[in-house]
Amino acid sequence: MPASLGELSQVSGARLFGDADCIISSINTLSLAKNGEITFLSNRHYAHLLSKTAASAVILTEEDSKNCPTNSLVCKDPYLAYAKIVNYLYPKCKQQGFIHESAVIGQKCIIDETVSVSANVVIGDNVTIKADSHIGAGSVIADNVCIGTNTSLIANVTLCHDVVIGDKVILHPGVVIGADGFGLAQENGTWLKIPQLGSVFIGDNVEVGANTTIDRGAIEDTIIGAGVKIDNQVQIGHNVVIGENTAIAGCVAVAGSVTLGKRCQIGGGSCLNGHISIVDDVIITGMTGVANSIKSSGVYSSALPAMDNAVWRRNVVRYKNLDELFKKIMSKLE
Repeated sequence: MPASLGELSQVSGARLFGDADCIISSINTLSLAKNGEITFLSNRHYAHLLSKTAASAVILTEEDSKNCPTNSLVCKDPYLAYAKIVNYLYPKCKQQGFIHESAVIGQKCIIDETVSVSANVVIGDNVTIKADSHIGAGSVIADNVCIGTNTSLIANVTLCHDVVIGDKVILHPGVVIGADGFGLAQENGTWLKIPQLGSVFIGDNVEVGANTTIDRGAIEDTIIGAGVKIDNQVQIGHNVVIGENTAIAGCVAVAGSVTLGKRCQIGGGSCLNGHISIVDDVIITGMTGVANSIKSSGVYSSALPAMDNAVWRRNVVRYKNLDELFKKIMSKLE
């Protein structure tokens, strides 16, 4: 949806320097943007591209605006302004209510007339789907599930029995919510499965990435708070509680019974040990292993950066000998 720079300034809250009547039809990168397109600079790594951009406008900070060769939208957080503008230029298409002839729907379901149900969807008994929601092709919704308003299951999403999904939730392809948690008891070298009696509650404005799994609780529910954003291929164990507006990047594994605070940021590939608590406003950088509870907000890391293999091998040997070396040093000190 084309818009003038004046409109985009109001949408983003950024200050406009240049032609307010300039029409913007799309967004592109600094290096590829051309006339009629807007771009942004939020990472200093790309600052060298600014002077050569052919974009009609650039979203940037006041400091970078000094070197801008074209119209600009100046703000403290260019990435946030970009997010607002891209949502304005590319509004979500609203689908009209329909139920595809191949969909299978169980008994005693309450499905609002504005809901769209795509091909090959299977819906169990006693399911409630509220207004303006979309159920994508191949999705499976088991018995007693409740889905809020304006929620979208993109495709091939599985919601197991008794799961509750809030309003304005986006579940990307392959998401599985409410599968059994990993509950097992050992008896004479064999494993006895423990029935998982809880469910999963997903709050409003949550987004869950492709092929992510969120297990149902063993007794109490697994709870994902409002505004939480979860990336692709993330594993959330049973009885996990995630606070509002926390963001979790790809390939993170959260073991069972973890309580994760509000507004946390969990970097990709990190692993959180079971039965720990993490307070609000914690940032965990990528590939970090969290073995114990975190009781103070801040930034936490544990993963080593990549290094030459020969150096890494020597460091591993030294690490293995660290305890023995420590004992020798302590013995001499004593």
